Amino acid sequence: MKWEQALKDFRHYLQIERGLSANSLENYALDVKKLMGYLQEHSITISPLRIPPETLQQFVYDTARTINASSQARLLSGLRSFFNYLVFEGYREDNPMELIESPKTGRKLPDTLSQEDIDRVIGAIDLSSPEGERNRAMLETLYSCGLRVSELTALRISDLFFDEGFIRVTGKGDKQRFVPIAPATQKLIRIYKNEIRVHFRAQKGHEDILFLNRRGRQLTRAMIFTIVKQLAEKINLGKRISPHTFRHSFATHLLQNGADLRAIQQMLGHESITTTEIYMHTDRSQLAGIMKRFHPRGEQKGPA
Repeated sequence: MKWEQALKDFRHYLQIERGLSANSLENYALDVKKLMGYLQEHSITISPLRIPPETLQQFVYDTARTINASSQARLLSGLRSFFNYLVFEGYREDNPMELIESPKTGRKLPDTLSQEDIDRVIGAIDLSSPEGERNRAMLETLYSCGLRVSELTALRISDLFFDEGFIRVTGKGDKQRFVPIAPATQKLIRIYKNEIRVHFRAQKGHEDILFLNRRGRQLTRAMIFTIVKQLAEKINLGKRISPHTFRHSFATHLLQNGADLRAIQQMLGHESITTTEIYMHTDRSQLAGIMKRFHPRGEQKGPA
């Protein structure tokens, strides 16, 4: 079996059997393509069914010089999945990645914005243009619903259930969830949809997409990143942010205001509560306040 065929079959497996999104498919494919490029560069001709752990270890060693620990861990994870697939299908008897350890990356706390900074970013949007009304509605939706950027760009008019107070979100693996949406955000979406979007001619296949670009097509993820970056620069925010920063802020602010972690997990669309627990980065002063307020010994003085 050649690498190209193995990668094609692997992508098909991920799409059909595991139901992964197009973005996830591309990430897994890139991991395998990096290994394929390395083998070609070093004139190593060997089948994916025969490649030994030693060759993979050398690839990991050489690659580690050019990427950080987090990217290296992601690469190794993708390759493990690829060789696990070959074992699962009976092409190999072993996974040559099993004994190769991932680097210790630690648990990086997500960047967040304060409520004031979020207001400043959204307040910097120029509402004199049609795109301004759209951008305001988009960023408010990102923050008030905690969406991933891919979920925002894929949001459809038919996903809006404003009478019930929810929107339907299609997340990773095409899994759907219903997320509450605040009346203020509903109002901004209605303004955009009824007063701005009606003047855009939606292209075929994009008629139901909520947020359109000037050509009447679904916005790209890169465009959302650019909008957020330019707004941060406009107000001299002093930190690099992305659309995901609004999602992190959504979860953090809910948690700080007493929301249940399980409820946050459902709204974010996390499969595991462990993923949601990363937002438990409450500062010590707040923890001390919680202890003082809620623990039966919190207000009592020590023995005389």
